[in-house]
Amino acid sequence: MDVKPVENPQTARTIITTAIVTPAPESKLPGSSPAGIGRANGIFCATAFCLSLLASPASQAQNDADGIEEVVVWGRSLLQLGTADAASQGTVGYADFSTRPLSRVGELVEVVPGMIATQHSGPGKANQYFLRGFNLDHGSDFSTSFDGMPVNFRSHAHAQGYMDLNFIIPEIIERVDFQKGPYFADTGDFSLAGANAMQTYDRLDAGFTELTLGSKDEIRLVSANSIELADGDLLFALEHHQSNGFFVLDQDVRKYNGLLKYSGDIGSVPSRITFSAYDSQWISTNQVPQRAVNSGLIDRFGFIDPDLGGNSHRYSLSGNFELQNWQLGLYASSYYMSLINNPTYVLNDPANGDEFEQEDERRVFGGSLKRQSNSELFGMPVRQTLGASLRHDDVRELNLFNTVSRQRTGSIREDEVQETSIGLFAEFQLSLSERLRATLGLRYDHFDFDVQALQPANSGSDNDGLLQPKLGLAWLLNDNIELYGNYGKGFHSNDVRAAVNRIDPVSGEATDQQPILAEGEGGEIGLRYDNRDGFSIAIAWYELATDSELVFVGDAGTTEPSDPTRRNGIEINSFWEISDQLVADFSGAHGDGHFRGLPDGANAITDAHDTVFGAGLTYVGLGNGWTASLRLRHFGDAALTEDETVNKNSSTLLNLGLSYSRPRWELGVDVLNLLDRADDDIAYFFESRLPGETEAVEDIHFHPANPRALRLMLRYKF
Repeated sequence: MDVKPVENPQTARTIITTAIVTPAPESKLPGSSPAGIGRANGIFCATAFCLSLLASPASQAQNDADGIEEVVVWGRSLLQLGTADAASQGTVGYADFSTRPLSRVGELVEVVPGMIATQHSGPGKANQYFLRGFNLDHGSDFSTSFDGMPVNFRSHAHAQGYMDLNFIIPEIIERVDFQKGPYFADTGDFSLAGANAMQTYDRLDAGFTELTLGSKDEIRLVSANSIELADGDLLFALEHHQSNGFFVLDQDVRKYNGLLKYSGDIGSVPSRITFSAYDSQWISTNQVPQRAVNSGLIDRFGFIDPDLGGNSHRYSLSGNFELQNWQLGLYASSYYMSLINNPTYVLNDPANGDEFEQEDERRVFGGSLKRQSNSELFGMPVRQTLGASLRHDDVRELNLFNTVSRQRTGSIREDEVQETSIGLFAEFQLSLSERLRATLGLRYDHFDFDVQALQPANSGSDNDGLLQPKLGLAWLLNDNIELYGNYGKGFHSNDVRAAVNRIDPVSGEATDQQPILAEGEGGEIGLRYDNRDGFSIAIAWYELATDSELVFVGDAGTTEPSDPTRRNGIEINSFWEISDQLVADFSGAHGDGHFRGLPDGANAITDAHDTVFGAGLTYVGLGNGWTASLRLRHFGDAALTEDETVNKNSSTLLNLGLSYSRPRWELGVDVLNLLDRADDDIAYFFESRLPGETEAVEDIHFHPANPRALRLMLRYKF
């Protein structure tokens, strides 16, 4: 039967006529869009209450008269049985975004069950990410792609795997496909803990302009629309965001985003071409020492160094083309970042302070080619996928400067890097029976690089490669239950400067060279249940061992590996369409991790949060215009020292909101951190020295979560 989304003049939500057909995860609903699923504002959401009493009888009667059944499409309800390769794999999108409160764009990744995004500094830099007991720093073991373009940066001035999502306009994201663990042959670098692919809409059913006014001088304006162009559609979106934030030091955020996307035939080739432009500047309040707050020296939202902040821009062009059985992807990106930081204050230089600037300027070019075909082996159907990828980072500025009041006073590093990688993979899925599938995969990655450093002794070139086997089994036990088993090897790359460094650029002492690639090995067993009537649950137990993890030393501009680690844990992800108007979801994860080779009592992995869970309850008033949602996020405590004598407390945040939609306009209100909890976004334990102190002090340094915030939204649809 045909699925035909059309726009309801009363609610502007997706309406499916005649019958409802659940698409496979790979498929898309034609014409679905932010306007087509109701409130398309992924940042400004609503809260779940019993609002059905406010339904409009007139609009409901009109729907009945037209013989139309109105259905909201939830990405999490897409059937995964028989298609997913692991219990921890899935898809979110469509109405999942329109009803999710986000306080920052980086929280888009929190649609991945068990994923957490926080911030320890200003709003313009990449978030701090956590998954499966990993402190992923700014993206070291979790990768993101945006319309086929990799987001993570290698050998970055601030952090290896730097994954800055600020260039994304949330309303334009249609769906996110995610997977966890090193079991998948199509993902390579930075994907040990997981990976996700964000896809934008090809077109919007209706355009919109939206104005949001929030606490502390927050203003956000976003506008988007689609027009027919040649043999396809042109989608455009513009965003401006500014805010001073809740900190004593105004953040003075000024962010501009733009996106153009053409979807259609070029000649006879189905094509999607995306151009995005991002520019931002901001002032930061970094994590502050607990002792400064306890003594009354500064407020909880106060600062030590007023000069911190940065600016960044990113201009990207990507294209995806269907060439018969081949899928070709190409991308090019121009990027710049300047970041002023000072975590230790006057620890190393009591006279001038420890302030420094990290500068990164690069061009990134690359592409991928993939072919999928079907054949037989000994009478068994086989789906085979072959692929290759190429990426080159031309890093022209990879610098680290001493600064005083943002003025450069000396150079620590002024490097240039040329880094190229090639990835080849093959994956074969065998249908051993009608209900049993086996997936065999093999991936090979090769890296080649050249470093030209300010200190000649730290220049050099090298190369390395890694072969990674993958294995998966899926057994469809019956029409409702599927069992999975997965195994694989993977890796993350290290900052290539650490692979050729001979002299510490700060102390001048000899330093050990580090491997280019750090390996990991993991396995998972899982179960997925779907009653095919709106309820599903997936449970996965995993284990992952790594040769090392990344510790970025900002004031030296290099990456240091940790000791080997091992983690295991269990995850639960559930979604329930209670009725046509009310849905609930829950995800929870609990794990245990430690450093291998260290004695008990001194082997805790610092900043590794063992327990994470999130839950949501969402009401969508079909026919009456009301949407409401309530979301809870809990982030468990964590050891801040290897002996667990110092710990970070847990954090629990509750967000809610409400919106009312009419044919041409929509009004919404959101309340973030509803309970006004004085929790911390993140905390570290390290040595620092404040002005006036005579010696260094080990202390907790924390960055507070925002207090209760109010946002009002007005949207006009055209």
